[in-house]
Amino acid sequence: MEGILEFFNNNLYIIYLLIFTIILGFEIISKVPTVLHTPLMSGANAISGVVIIGAIILIRQAQSDDYFTLGAGTLAVVLGMINVVGGFAVTDRMLEMFKKKK
Repeated sequence: MEGILEFFNNNLYIIYLLIFTIILGFEIISKVPTVLHTPLMSGANAISGVVIIGAIILIRQAQSDDYFTLGAGTLAVVLGMINVVGGFAVTDRMLEMFKKKK
C-alpha cells in the first residue's frame, strides 16, 4: 500500500494531466458533428500509430521484472491496434459508398 501512495505522490501532476485530458477529450469528441467523424477517425488512426510506436519503445526499454511497465505497454499496443484496425475498417466502408457500382 505504501508503494502505491508513493507512486501517486511522485506522479501527481501526470495523474492530474491524465484526468484532465480524458475529460477534455470526452467533451471535444461529444461535440463533433456526425459529418466529421470519418476525418476524425483518420486523425485518430495516426495518433494511435504514434501510441503503438511509443508503447513498443516502452516495452523494449523496460526491465524484465517491471511487470507494471510491461503490462501497460502491452495494453497500449493492444488497444492502439484495435483502434487502428477498426478505424481502417470504418474508413474502408465509408469509401466503398463513393465507388461506382458495376
